[in-house]
Amino acid sequence: MENLLAKEPVQRVAKALKAFDEKLEVIALDTSARTAQEAADSLKTEVGSIVKSLFLRTGNNYLLCLVAGDKRCSLNKVKKILGEKDVSMANANDVKEQTGFTIGGVSPVGHLRQFKIFIDQSLNRFQNIYGAAGHPNCVFKTDFTSLSQLTKGEVKEIVD
Repeated sequence: MENLLAKEPVQRVAKALKAFDEKLEVIALDTSARTAQEAADSLKTEVGSIVKSLFLRTGNNYLLCLVAGDKRCSLNKVKKILGEKDVSMANANDVKEQTGFTIGGVSPVGHLRQFKIFIDQSLNRFQNIYGAAGHPNCVFKTDFTSLSQLTKGEVKEIVD
């Protein structure tokens, strides 16, 4: 099996994690964590404890929404918070160009560019949460407070 931890996007995430907390590390899974359900199955945890990284386009800007795996991001709530009329999911090319990750492995940290990050407050229900780490088979384990500090994200009510 290829060494997933040596891949450049995974290295970017590992570097960001280590800069924040030496104890945080990337976990390479034998099974896919491309979707929240696959990640939960692979980690034997509740789907809600999986952090979905949803990359949105707002006019000429971008926004990353970190949402609990058992919730749906409300574009209407995001529009109201931002005061924007046009908010939509970014396409795969934009995701790759802006974050440096492909869909299914978009991490909350280690992006190529900086943009605003909103964090779904319902993630606070879980002691441990898991974010993607630059590859569909890689994750990292953290907690809500650390995720908020690590990403410098704004905690918002952004789910239906």
